[in-house]
Amino acid sequence: MERIVSLPIGQWNESCSPHRQQQALESLENARVLFLPQLDFVFSQTEQKFLTPAWSNGTRKNISYNAATGKILGVRGDPESRRALAALLRRYADCTQMLMHNLLGQYRSALLRARTSYRPMQIKGRASSATRDDTRLHPDAFPSRPTGGKRIIRVFCNVNPHGAGRDWRIGEAFEPFAGRFMPRIKPPLPGSRELLYLLRVTRTPRTLYDHYMLALHNTGKMDESYQKTSIQDSVSFPARSVWICFTDEVLHAVDAGQYLLEQTYLLPVAEMQSPEKSPLRVLERITKRKLT
Repeated sequence: MERIVSLPIGQWNESCSPHRQQQALESLENARVLFLPQLDFVFSQTEQKFLTPAWSNGTRKNISYNAATGKILGVRGDPESRRALAALLRRYADCTQMLMHNLLGQYRSALLRARTSYRPMQIKGRASSATRDDTRLHPDAFPSRPTGGKRIIRVFCNVNPHGAGRDWRIGEAFEPFAGRFMPRIKPPLPGSRELLYLLRVTRTPRTLYDHYMLALHNTGKMDESYQKTSIQDSVSFPARSVWICFTDEVLHAVDAGQYLLEQTYLLPVAEMQSPEKSPLRVLERITKRKLT
């Protein structure tokens, strides 16, 4: 698939040549997925016990770790086991940071490390509302954590112990997707974004960009015809592999898969090599106004 760019990187701390860094950066900013088939995150013998969905408490889609606070959410178990799983997720986050700093040197000083998640549940067949259903094609947007226009980069690792792949579908380019759905989306009601913040629905006030991105995420997911007939390519990321992309731009859906680690990073648009390719600039061109 033309949207997938394979890189022969086998270590999390592997040095990357300037040519490799430029290749990776240009690929990401052109909405491609970096695929690292030789890179793996190995669970220690004592960590093998976490390779079961029993650790999820069922209240959230994923087990989530916040390095800034040290809190781990969505998990069940005794305090010692919770601390051990938090340490595993912190180790994964540290590994991804080494990788990102070596592979994407231009972004190094600007990358903001956000949450780490562990997804031990099988996604196929999981009951969910349409807007929370990740088997539907979508760009990422966070309902409670506005980005203020920052890019969302995610580093995924399939840690399935049984060798099963993580099956994705990748959709059309972001600009035609946005052009299709933006005419349906109304501007926010005056004061509504501030009210959501005061009521603590959002952690920070939503910008106009956050409003439109979340609306695009929801409207696209709820359009049954679009989900069935739009351009989509299938790809399966095998066990013991890593992939990276701007998930706010790459339309994606997950058909099947279990046992996934994911690290989120945020990047200010101004730090891109080509800021005009960002969803923020695309939506500003469509709306003909500044959105942050």
